[in-house]
Amino acid sequence: MIEIIDSIRKYNFWDNNPIDLGYPRTSYTDKIGQYVGNKLVKVLVGQRRAGKSYILRQIASKLLSAGVKSENILYINKEYIELSTLRSAIELEQLYKAYREVLNPTGKVYIFIDEIQYIEEWERFINSHSQDFAEPCELFISGSNSKLLSGELATLLSGRYVEFEVLPYSYIEFCGVTQQKKGSESYKKFLQSGALPELFNLPNDEMKQNYVSSIKDTVMLRDIVSIYNVKDVKLLDDLFVYLVNTASNLISITNIINYFASKKRKTNYETLSSYISYLESSFLVHRVERYNIKGKDTISGNSKYYMNDLSYRNYLYAGYGYGIGYLLENAVYLSLRRAGYQVYVGTIKDTEVDFVAIKGDKRLYLQVTLSLTEEHTIEREYRSLKLIDDNFDKYVVSMDDYKIPTNEGIEHIAAWNLENFLSSR
Repeated sequence: MIEIIDSIRKYNFWDNNPIDLGYPRTSYTDKIGQYVGNKLVKVLVGQRRAGKSYILRQIASKLLSAGVKSENILYINKEYIELSTLRSAIELEQLYKAYREVLNPTGKVYIFIDEIQYIEEWERFINSHSQDFAEPCELFISGSNSKLLSGELATLLSGRYVEFEVLPYSYIEFCGVTQQKKGSESYKKFLQSGALPELFNLPNDEMKQNYVSSIKDTVMLRDIVSIYNVKDVKLLDDLFVYLVNTASNLISITNIINYFASKKRKTNYETLSSYISYLESSFLVHRVERYNIKGKDTISGNSKYYMNDLSYRNYLYAGYGYGIGYLLENAVYLSLRRAGYQVYVGTIKDTEVDFVAIKGDKRLYLQVTLSLTEEHTIEREYRSLKLIDDNFDKYVVSMDDYKIPTNEGIEHIAAWNLENFLSSR
């Protein structure tokens, strides 16, 4: 293990190595930073290549700036080839002991472990060292599976961790990376591109298309097929294509069965239900349930699915006629998730409310539409919100670049102002 410590020196801060920190994602580092200094394990989850590694390194860099010694920070990324033989909690413990022997840190040690799900029984190591009083540690881990903490062993950490979901760049981050001004033009570009961090280092659309395709394939194979022993990989891929191109529409598994039947493809409810759950667990798609606004409970059956990143449509399946209005709705959904809301599709009487967003005792109702220039569009979008008789705030989000007057208490928000609005609440 001493040899491995030497081999991962270049990825750590010990020798004043130049470490790539990427674009500063302060919305995450500030939020996570509020929990630094206690025994809670900080857990970052999200799709592969959404930026978790950069955020972990940025947190480590902030610790250094705050006076933590470089030898007191250990950064491990399971995807590095030097760590390909690191497979179990026992081997992780051996590596940690080798690190302490070589670096000889004094005081609290900060351990960062990236893509930890590839280490068997990792929970035992984390549980042990997060509670170690003799050699105190503070742990930050990441994983690419939403069920990272749902296993039997993960019960060891019950009540001892705080979880953060990492999504691709927000619109505000998009403007920062591309140095564009906030407004309708840059927001249209945001909707028609993608927000995976590495995309912004690629110079043309062909390279971006190849990159997005490789990410999708890697997630499918490493985070779904190999973990869940998927038998029909082609069906899984075709199902993902279907969900991307029906995003923002209410669908049921029966709808999907009928679709594949029309293509002479036989499948069944159980298989499709399982495959959808796998796509969700890898963060490729998000399922949104319906919510009865009057009854204040969820409704089983049809759901909506949203993409984790718009690049899947824009670079892989752009020829399917998926309109910009649906991209806008998908982007609004992701903005609500970034702001920490639980999101549902609202139903009231015979109408639909695009989003019911709930966070603690806060609740927002939102309708999303491309434009409010036509009278019939205004009537349609405002009608469902007017039917809601509680006192929670109601909004219509659109791409109109002028302020729409308040309509019976319903406010208008330009799409490019939504993230700032949500962060201020």
